[in-house]
Amino acid sequence: MSTNASILLVGGDDFLSTLLSRILGLVACTVDVAPTASEAVPLIQAQQPDLIILQGNQPGTLELCYELKEQAKLAWIYCILLEIPDYILHEYHDRDWELEARAKALEEGADAYLWLPQYDLYGKPLNAETIAKQDRLLRSQILAGLRNVKNHRELMRTNDILSAIALSDPLTELNNRRALDWELPRQLQNARNRAEALSLVMLDVDYFKRINDTYGHPVGDRALQLVASRLRHNLRFRDTLFRYGGEEFVIILSNTDQSEALLVAHRLCRLISEQTFSITDGLDLSITISAGTATLIATDDAKGLSLLKRADQNLLRAKSTGRNRVVG
Repeated sequence: MSTNASILLVGGDDFLSTLLSRILGLVACTVDVAPTASEAVPLIQAQQPDLIILQGNQPGTLELCYELKEQAKLAWIYCILLEIPDYILHEYHDRDWELEARAKALEEGADAYLWLPQYDLYGKPLNAETIAKQDRLLRSQILAGLRNVKNHRELMRTNDILSAIALSDPLTELNNRRALDWELPRQLQNARNRAEALSLVMLDVDYFKRINDTYGHPVGDRALQLVASRLRHNLRFRDTLFRYGGEEFVIILSNTDQSEALLVAHRLCRLISEQTFSITDGLDLSITISAGTATLIATDDAKGLSLLKRADQNLLRAKSTGRNRVVG
C-alpha cells in the first residue's frame, strides 16, 4: 500500500497508544491522532484523510461518522469504529452486545466495525496466535477501506476529466456555451450578493463566412484559434472568456460597470484589428470584430438570459451599422 495513504486515529490516550504502533506495523501510511471527535473535525476538514479509525465507546464518535456521511465532499472518507475491550469476556452476553454495537455503528454511518478484545474467556491476555489473527483482520479491513477510497478518487478524477471535456471547446480550448450556462448564473448571484457591477461583452468575427468561402474551413478554424488566443491573453485576470458558438465569443466582466465594459470592448476591437494574423507562412489575414456590451440591472433574471439578450442585440446593432465597432 502506498505511503500516500493517510489515517486519522480518534480516541483516548490508552486507545491511541495501543493502536498507533500496531497500525504502523501493519500498513505503510501516515498517521495523525486526535483525542476527541470534536478535535478531529478541523483535522478532517484540513487534511481529508483517506481513513478514520475511531474509538467506539468514546462520546461523539457515532455522531462524527453520521456527520461525515451527510457531507458530499467528505462522505468518501472510510470510517472504522473500533472497540478494544479491556475486561473479561463472557461468551453469550458479550457476543450479543457486539452484534448490537456493530448494527448501530453501521446504521449511524460507520463503514466497518471491529471488536478486538485483549483477554480471553478465562481472563488471560490473548496469546500471540490470536493477536496475529486480530492484526490480520485489522490490516485487511484497513486495506479494504483504502481500496474503496482509491476507487472513489479514480472515479472522481475521471469525472473531472469528463466534466472538463464537456465544458471545453475543442477547437479554441476556451470554455464553451455549456460552461457559460453554468458560470453566468453563479457570477450573477455573486455580484448581487456583494452589490457589485457585472457586465458582458459579446463578440463576433466580422465577415467570417467570407474567410471560409475564400480560403477553406481549415483556414477559418485557424483564424478562430488565433483570435481566441489573442483575446485570452489580453483580458484581465478576473474576466472569463467563452466560445459561444461559431465565430461568437462572450466575456463575463466581474465587478465592471457599463462605462468600463465599453472601454474593455473598444480595447479588444483595436487589439484584433491593428495586427494581422499569420495563418500560414504565406498567408496573413486582417480580421476585425464587432462587440455588444450589457450591464446587469435589477430586473435581469437569475440565469442571465435577459443580460445575454441585451448584449446580443447590441452586437447586432454594431454589425448592422458598419462592423468593427462597439455598441453598448
